[in-house]
Amino acid sequence: MSEKSNKNQIILVLIVAALGYFVDIYDLVLFGVVKGESLQQIMSNASAEQIASTGKFLFNMQMLGMLLGGLLWGILGDKKGRLKVLFGSIILYSIANLANAFVTDIPSYACIRIIAGIGLAGELGAGITLISEIMTKETRGYGTMIIVTFGALGAVAASLVGANGLGITQFFHDFTGLSLQNWQVAYIVGGLMGLFLLLLRIGTIESSFFLNGKDEKHIKKGDLKLIFYKRENLLKYIHCIFIGIPIWYIIGLLIMNSKDNFGPWLGINDIENGKAVMYAYIGLSFGDLLSGILSQILKSRKKVVYLYLSFTLVTSITFLFFLEYFVTLNASIYYLMCFLLGTGTGYWAIFVTIAAEQFGTNIRSTAANTIPNFVRGSVPIIMLFFGLLTLNFSDGVSALMIGLFFITLAFYSISRLKETYGKDLNYNETSE
Repeated sequence: MSEKSNKNQIILVLIVAALGYFVDIYDLVLFGVVKGESLQQIMSNASAEQIASTGKFLFNMQMLGMLLGGLLWGILGDKKGRLKVLFGSIILYSIANLANAFVTDIPSYACIRIIAGIGLAGELGAGITLISEIMTKETRGYGTMIIVTFGALGAVAASLVGANGLGITQFFHDFTGLSLQNWQVAYIVGGLMGLFLLLLRIGTIESSFFLNGKDEKHIKKGDLKLIFYKRENLLKYIHCIFIGIPIWYIIGLLIMNSKDNFGPWLGINDIENGKAVMYAYIGLSFGDLLSGILSQILKSRKKVVYLYLSFTLVTSITFLFFLEYFVTLNASIYYLMCFLLGTGTGYWAIFVTIAAEQFGTNIRSTAANTIPNFVRGSVPIIMLFFGLLTLNFSDGVSALMIGLFFITLAFYSISRLKETYGKDLNYNETSE
């Protein structure tokens, strides 16, 4: 294979992974944007409290699917190949998206959110693992940066389509003759975008690291015992999870509860969750672009994580307690802070790359898929702690206590991991 041909194939894989993550994040965020509208139609006679409770139940079903999917796709990625997982996950969440547009009852909605969650769990880990293995050790940081920087903009698309999709809805009506609601069209758009990516399947390449060990029967592939029964690997695994939790502390607690908790806490009552999420993910995309460049300049993953954790600590404390001393509080300032908080979480690409680089080829996919999904799965735990703390403390103090705990834990965890920038990834883990 010529060098030019190989380069073109790498670029194609990079495009597929970035677009796949774009649709992945689109669906992940879209549910939060349209769940109210969809549930109001499906549960037309229900109270606001019942709709809110059902929304939380469906979110938990999606998180359950993501935890299961992380394990499923991770193990399959090590046993069957990264490329199969990349496209398999895209197929699954695309079909789930299309089906979600036509649900008429809550049990069906819940089942589809579980299936969607399983599908959503595989794309990022497979993409990061594949890019880390097919690009050079000096440039793979740019590859993972591109995936997450572009992919995070899927949240912006979800916010815009979910909240302002009347034009698209009218187009679907004119084109198909079907009278659909805005939320239904938003799901259909996500499904069609995912299925479109399957057209790019031709020409993509599998990791040579995986292919070289594929037929080696003596090498254990996707074996969880290599992680959980080996103390060194288990500690690395746990530390990787703790590094990522502050990201979802910001997104899952501070941003996604803007309307009900933190807007009112700051005395601002006209905050929209959809806009808060959109500005936070614009910040995350910018932050990931910057962190990827910094990682290459500094030739370090760890230094970048230290910088971003420090920035997250400062911005979250300022947001919760000191913002009013600097500016006059209004919705515009609130959304600006969402952007800055999102920027601080922009080490997501570096975090997943670190997780992939910590482990050998035969369990790399398992680690890279499960670790970010366990981090996402921390949101219900964070919300449980928040609910318990608010029984005795204000929303702001409760959020600060949780943030200080998890950010401190993340600082400790990154200090315990070895630097992986430029590390040779062509090796396998053994049980010895």
